[in-house]
Amino acid sequence: MSYEVKINDRHSTIELLSREGTKFNILIDKNYYELDIAEVEKGVYSILHENRSFNVELVEGRNSKSYIVNTLYEAFDVEIIDAETKYLMNRRKDEGEDQNVISSPMPGKVVKVLFKEGDFVKAGDTIVVVSAMKMESEYKVKQDRKIKRILVKEGDTVSGDQPMVVIE
Repeated sequence: MSYEVKINDRHSTIELLSREGTKFNILIDKNYYELDIAEVEKGVYSILHENRSFNVELVEGRNSKSYIVNTLYEAFDVEIIDAETKYLMNRRKDEGEDQNVISSPMPGKVVKVLFKEGDFVKAGDTIVVVSAMKMESEYKVKQDRKIKRILVKEGDTVSGDQPMVVIE
């Protein structure tokens, strides 16, 4: 099981390799750790690593995927970045100028391609519809543009951040 986590302004990948009781083997940004983690009271954890003890308090943040992590000397804002969060972050990107490539932020299936290469499209036109996480998302242009290349067809499965359309 793998997670992308934002700690303050830094992104890390955490992968749970195995767990037996309180013993955890994990990779954090490809660095291996053997940890003994025990919840000593609600929201407070004792972590043993190489005979050193660390106490950590987790306080739920503004939603179920964000936390404030308190240690003895520091506090960290932590957010779990899952597929849904990536999708929402991508949808909130600035509404200004188009990028030259239209991509889906998460894996899905191309439901409809509404234009063909060489077509001129107007601001707000939907170019591609992708089904992901039981909902359909429309990918639109923000300015009048010309479609240079279409890299997918209806029925294709796309991975996260895979380019689908190149525009001029």
